[in-house]
Amino acid sequence: MIESRDIRNFFFLGIGGIGMSALARYFYHRGYPVSGYDRTPSPLTKELEEEGIPVTYQDRAETIDTLGLRPLDTLVVRTPAVPEENITYTCLRERGYDIRKRAEVLGMVTRQLKALCVAGTHGKTTTSTMLAHFLNPVNAFLGGISMNYGTNLLMDSKSPFVVVEADEYDRSFHHLTPYMAVVTAVDPDHLDIYGTPEAYRDSFAHFTSLISNTLVMKHGIALQPRLKDGVKQYTYGVMENGINACRDARPDFFADNIRVTEGQIFFDFHTPKETIANMQLGVPVWVNIENAVAAMSVAWLNGVPAEQLRERLASFKGVQRRFNIHVNTPKVAYIDDYAHHPEEIATAIDSIRKLYPDRRLIGVFQPHLYTRTRDFADGFRRVLGTLDECILLPIYPARELPIPGVTSEMLGGKVVEKSDLVEELKKRVEESTQPLVILTVGAGDIDRLVPTITETLK
Repeated sequence: MIESRDIRNFFFLGIGGIGMSALARYFYHRGYPVSGYDRTPSPLTKELEEEGIPVTYQDRAETIDTLGLRPLDTLVVRTPAVPEENITYTCLRERGYDIRKRAEVLGMVTRQLKALCVAGTHGKTTTSTMLAHFLNPVNAFLGGISMNYGTNLLMDSKSPFVVVEADEYDRSFHHLTPYMAVVTAVDPDHLDIYGTPEAYRDSFAHFTSLISNTLVMKHGIALQPRLKDGVKQYTYGVMENGINACRDARPDFFADNIRVTEGQIFFDFHTPKETIANMQLGVPVWVNIENAVAAMSVAWLNGVPAEQLRERLASFKGVQRRFNIHVNTPKVAYIDDYAHHPEEIATAIDSIRKLYPDRRLIGVFQPHLYTRTRDFADGFRRVLGTLDECILLPIYPARELPIPGVTSEMLGGKVVEKSDLVEELKKRVEESTQPLVILTVGAGDIDRLVPTITETLK
């Protein structure tokens, strides 16, 4: 399975990450001894341990000896989120271990199967999870926990396909070998890596040059593909209530005749050859219409029939931390979402305004990374300013050191400590004279508060 290597063990540096844990599970269930390190315990690392994968939280050289690792037959898989100064990482380098980025190892998997890769600044987790659901049984490496299957990894030895969320961070998706690919958006992000919006978009253009069969891209995005000869190209989009949201020409795949009935969303799905009418969206969030069209386009191109698309779309339950409604009472609704880019937050707010047009909206945002906060401060201020009230948590640093002058305060809104947030929200609900929606967003550790917030607001 591993190209030109006699690997007997895998060690994952940063095993608690959503992508790393899926890859660790993949090799563990294929019979390899797997172990890993992460900085702090989490529900995900607890699940790995319960499945039989040892996880250590001690960053020290002795970890390697304790686990019985040897350079000759161990492949170390590292996430870029683990800093260079990590003691375990330093020791592994000094002892001559073969250390690969997660994307490199995932790339090896994509060369064994027909890889259906979903890339884009926004929407790739939901779109890839939907695609896996349409195709299941299938192999899939997902960037979130599927609510249908309770996991971020699907495996099927008979399927010729593997669905992969193609992450653009650190140019990771350049290691993949896509059979087909989706590009959902190219709004600039990760400027700490790319430097300029132009370099960011150019990275997606290079990604398209790796495709061997078909590209499906959102109609109208600022991307000039670099396709090999013979690679087919399709576009997708949404036409809202007769208005062509795709601006000029119709896309090859699109949704129209969108209706909202008793809290449910229905639409017609058009392909180049047929129309599948009256499709019901399993998770009735407006942005999921677009995600569904993208996923159904690839599924349809790979032979999934109309009735299976209809049934699977209606039964789709979503992804953890992707617009999950945890509380929904006449007094308060509570929604949690992974959004951490201005455009993603804007999409979440727009969906809430459509679902709850008469409610006061309080948003809680935990900025993720000092560089992203600095680079998109204007965008964050603009989007957060559309809330009725904004509460901010301190910046979640992840892999970064503080940058002087870059704080949550620069985004406007009231800044509270994470330990005080639940009481702050409880007070808002008790004092409010009108129904509320509370939205928590961010890619840091704000998700650790979701169970407590849910229980309090219920």
